[in-house]
Amino acid sequence: MLGFFILLLSCQLLGEVVVIATGLPLPGPVIGMAVLFVGLLVRGGIPAGLDRMADTLLSHLSLLFVPAGVGVMLHAELLGAQLLPIAGSVVLATMLTIVVTAWIMQLLASGRRPR
Repeated sequence: MLGFFILLLSCQLLGEVVVIATGLPLPGPVIGMAVLFVGLLVRGGIPAGLDRMADTLLSHLSLLFVPAGVGVMLHAELLGAQLLPIAGSVVLATMLTIVVTAWIMQLLASGRRPR
């Protein structure tokens, strides 16, 4: 199981290296997930050990939100000053997501392809 944990961390590290080397405006872990995805596609499946490791990490996912919550509390004054733009962005993004999801569902239900 340790080997699969090292694999996950290695993919994340590789993603960070790619972002730093190329200057891509993406988080390193996103690139790392893409690398892992391609590797799993090439392999043809997910090894049982990697599946167990992912389940273990996901079962403790709530712990990973603690640092983000602390960050929010540390910057509460700044967030309060920008509350209206933040709330507007959240509402607009939610509405846009609902509209796009509904449009895609209609396309899939009708059997047509998008133009």
